[in-house]
Amino acid sequence: MTDGAMRFVALVPARDEETTVRNTIEALLRLPIDEVVVVDDGSSDATTSEALAAGATVLRIPGHAGKGGAIEGALLRLPPADVWLFADADLGTSAAGLDTLLDVVVSGRADLAIALFPRQDGAGLGTVKRSSAGAIRLLSGFHADEPLSGQRAITAACLDAVRPLAQGFGMETAMTIDAVRAGFRVVEVPVPGLTHRATGRSFSGFVHRGRQGVQIARAASARAVRLR
Repeated sequence: MTDGAMRFVALVPARDEETTVRNTIEALLRLPIDEVVVVDDGSSDATTSEALAAGATVLRIPGHAGKGGAIEGALLRLPPADVWLFADADLGTSAAGLDTLLDVVVSGRADLAIALFPRQDGAGLGTVKRSSAGAIRLLSGFHADEPLSGQRAITAACLDAVRPLAQGFGMETAMTIDAVRAGFRVVEVPVPGLTHRATGRSFSGFVHRGRQGVQIARAASARAVRLR
């Protein structure tokens, strides 16, 4: 638990993450966090029960809202916080390293801190990542090394400025663009030991990245129109 008047909340979007969500939550609860909220986006497995057993608050969404929609829906239902920490459910025990992001934001060095992953095996071809980074650079001038990272600490003021969040997997790309355009300080922070499940170069992995790319393109296109 945090001391003082500030409130810190971790938001964990999850869909069919029963094998990793418990370890992720337990790691997050070791950080200076007041509450861990899991947003179960229509899981068909035991994600909700595992999250509850680990000590998280669970908001369950019927159907499938997508990542951005699920988090936006949760924010509409939750009481305000001073600092929000977004963390993917597949981080497992490595989520404990996200205290680095909180420290950067709480110390006033940034309004939005984004985690840089160490290099890991099993990644795709990098096409979607390069497309996202290119859109961010073109539309905001920010050079992102990890544009798709969902591990982010953000102040309440910065979060208000980037809402409503873009739908689906366009959320992170849009958030970075909107935060920079609004004049907030955005930094990327190396987090040693941080790992997540790579989608790899399987058929399902390429399908996932194809869907991800479409949603990122939609979010970027919407922001390009606003420049005209």
